[in-house]
Amino acid sequence: MRVLVIGSGAREHALVLAASGDPTVTALACAPGNAGTAAMAEQLGVEASDPEAVAALAKSWQADLVVVGPEVPLVAGVADAVRKAGIACFGPSAAAARIEGSKAFAKDVMAAANVPTARCEVVDNPARLDAALGRFGPTWVVKDDGLAAGKGVVVTTDYDVARKHAIMLLDGGHPVLLESYLDGPEASLFCFVDGSTVVPLLPAQDFKRVGDDDAGPNTGGMGAYAPLPWAPENLVGELVEKVVQPVADELVARDAPFSGLLYAGLALTSEGPQVIEFNCRFGDPETQVVLALLRTPIAGLMHATATGKLAEHPPLEWAGGAAVTVVIAADGYPGKPRTGDVITGAELEGVLHAGTRRRDDGAVVSAGGRVLSVVGTGKTLKSARKHAYETVEKVHLAGSHHRTDIALKAANGEIGAPTAKQRA
Repeated sequence: MRVLVIGSGAREHALVLAASGDPTVTALACAPGNAGTAAMAEQLGVEASDPEAVAALAKSWQADLVVVGPEVPLVAGVADAVRKAGIACFGPSAAAARIEGSKAFAKDVMAAANVPTARCEVVDNPARLDAALGRFGPTWVVKDDGLAAGKGVVVTTDYDVARKHAIMLLDGGHPVLLESYLDGPEASLFCFVDGSTVVPLLPAQDFKRVGDDDAGPNTGGMGAYAPLPWAPENLVGELVEKVVQPVADELVARDAPFSGLLYAGLALTSEGPQVIEFNCRFGDPETQVVLALLRTPIAGLMHATATGKLAEHPPLEWAGGAAVTVVIAADGYPGKPRTGDVITGAELEGVLHAGTRRRDDGAVVSAGGRVLSVVGTGKTLKSARKHAYETVEKVHLAGSHHRTDIALKAANGEIGAPTAKQRA
């Protein structure tokens, strides 16, 4: 099978790495890729968000399967164009990708499917903003209704900060979504979805804030771990039954069946699990830890999903133990990052590339905000953390920063989901 992965981040590096171990894969390419994917896949140039360009590349390269990593190409209709060209594509149609592309659409789907989520209100006019803000708080959740690469959200107890963010979005022509604040630990659940067939992966938890102890602004993600040692045994089954399956069925009913990876971001509240958001693709950095533990060959699994045969696929197999990933970010991130700095240690095992490129002289240099994802595995979460952070210490990028507390509370037994007794 000839597999073409679209994208250039650590998520795509993780997908390429996983696909490279699938015995059914005879050729592997990544477009546009990065300095890390270049070591194990053919690098092809393409504008990833241009549907016709991606479809033309897939045809000329004679791909058997196209895997679209990022959300922007999916919302733009890249998967539709690839399928129209007669090539199997892992990724939802533009119609189904609206589950991430429009938070208002996602809320409408959840309401129709009776899926628990935060109370919300869409504001598209500054004149209505103050009255709407008055109906929320004292912790305000202010979101960009469209795609914002994980950085369009502000969660704050400061009214002025919430209002300033909302005005900035409205001034930029973006409708604002206000939500009630959800308590409890967060979790991410990836599910392969083929119409009404849902196959869940291991749950994970990511860390959005830039600094230790969840300080500072939101980012695209500064680290993650899987599985969740504190989660109740029936968590995944409950989330599939109450959240993912109803949404998959509702999209089928709307003639927009989902095909690909459906990601549910959840708060495990005192009143039960509630949805924070849906994404239409693998999340980054959770992909890096979940795929590190998956033993089922991934290309065959994605091809079965893309061709409507997921229900026939054998049960998934997993490695024991745990995985932790720590993101190394460039100076300035999540603001404007400094780029062009030489990286040493980027070739180490467990180091996945995101914002990197290779200079003409062969040096690997930074080329984005989140530069590397360092993955560690172990028999326990503590040993996986140790492995990850030992590797982080061997990587050098001038001015870089990373969180030192990824998975720390979970490893120390300081986190837990509300019990049924607490919910009662």
